[in-house]
Amino acid sequence: MTIEWTPERTSTLIVLWEEGLSTSEMGRRLGVTKNAVVGKVHRLGLAKRNSPIRSKPRSEPAEVVKMERLGRDMCSWPEGEPGTEGFHFCGRPAEASRPYCPEHCAKAYVKSSKGKSFREDKTEAA
Repeated sequence: MTIEWTPERTSTLIVLWEEGLSTSEMGRRLGVTKNAVVGKVHRLGLAKRNSPIRSKPRSEPAEVVKMERLGRDMCSWPEGEPGTEGFHFCGRPAEASRPYCPEHCAKAYVKSSKGKSFREDKTEAA
């Protein structure tokens, strides 16, 4: 589908861009796709904007936890490159009967298409 970028439509796009609307919202208002908006913005050379997507603030461990200080009830998620000076473990409180804190469990235990976590699928197969 070819979109005709009339001078009026282009002017409206520039105004909406400067207002900070999302590309999806601009597309909806202009009757075009988000990708059409992105492409036109790029061709016009409009100033880049910061992403509206905000990452969750991550709580930092109170102190660096090295292997020799890692306890059973502490998150054992590795941080950094093994063998380097800055390598350590998360150290936050671990979930009951899991080796990681809630944040790292969310990364480590991904649901399969059957709705069970990888770890649960493995234990049933044994």
